[in-house]
Amino acid sequence: MNRLMYTAFVAFCASVATLLAVGMLAPDAPDDVPQEPARYTLEDVARHAGEDSCWIAVEGRVYDVTGYLPLHPTSPTVLLEWCGSEATKGMRTKGYGRDHSPGAWAALAEYEIGALTR
Repeated sequence: MNRLMYTAFVAFCASVATLLAVGMLAPDAPDDVPQEPARYTLEDVARHAGEDSCWIAVEGRVYDVTGYLPLHPTSPTVLLEWCGSEATKGMRTKGYGRDHSPGAWAALAEYEIGALTR
């Protein structure tokens, strides 16, 4: 029994040592290198102007809000009219002069896919 326990212990230690060695040899991906955001034009955004693919541009950023359409607090048609376009006015005025809430802006940030270029 002692011989079996000793063999199992040595095999376990050898496995752990092998995993540690492989981990040390593998190159680390640099975490501090900033990723360049994807860049889109208004023409790119305009190609996504429907319920099946809805992109909007707001204040120089591009968002794919397709998955948010059924979650929007009002009817999806309110948001659908902005699909494929520059929608800063819609975010800043809600169509009647009142800015969206900080929570709405935070929710929008989750759908960001890149930057708008001219």
